[in-house]
Amino acid sequence: MGMYKRIVLKLSGEALAGARGFGLDADRISEITGELSEIHALGVEVGVVVGGGNFFRGVADQAREMDRVTADNMGMLSTVINALALQDALEKRGVQCRVMTAVFMNQVAEPYIRRRAVRHLEKGRVVIFAAGIGNPFFSTDTAASLRAMEIKADVLLKGTKVEGVYSADPVLVKDAVKYDEITYMEIIKQGLKVMDTTAVSLCKDNSLPMIVFNMNQPGNIRSVVLGEKVGTLVTA
Repeated sequence: MGMYKRIVLKLSGEALAGARGFGLDADRISEITGELSEIHALGVEVGVVVGGGNFFRGVADQAREMDRVTADNMGMLSTVINALALQDALEKRGVQCRVMTAVFMNQVAEPYIRRRAVRHLEKGRVVIFAAGIGNPFFSTDTAASLRAMEIKADVLLKGTKVEGVYSADPVLVKDAVKYDEITYMEIIKQGLKVMDTTAVSLCKDNSLPMIVFNMNQPGNIRSVVLGEKVGTLVTA
């Protein structure tokens, strides 16, 4: 397995909060962008889809009493804050970067236009896709699947807190088994909480491979991009 040429990395908002669990952790962002600039230097075209759970969890306690559409809109806006933080950190490392958002806010970021996104990638810019797909009821996981297909990425990379896809939550279940490979169909059948079903079925129907791996292990992104056996490969 050679190197992937064009990737989309899905980062949760929580990944940017580090140990604090809320808001932005400058050290963690610096670590992540360090690894991104490393794979960018290898000539990989990098797209990033970022979540917003570190500022606002659409399904969390603070959103219980709220209208779902309002809550999702707040979630989308929080992803923009994360995208701008990542952009700033990448540019400090000399990596050209564009934030493209599905909710138009032209003073802050470019609107998402597919052909322009592809052009940025071809010119060696990292593209951060913010605001999900711009619609309520769709997760940022679904946004990651959709963007990866739109820009014809070779693979979708999902960074998590664990080593890959397990038969059960490895944090709660001691003897949970890690899969080296699994199909999207099996994820749906077993009800595994890897990503929501909309995202899974999009990937499945369009045969987009996904690798789920531990984001907190330094050097893992590089290993995955180089085609080394890291995490779990999910295929149609």
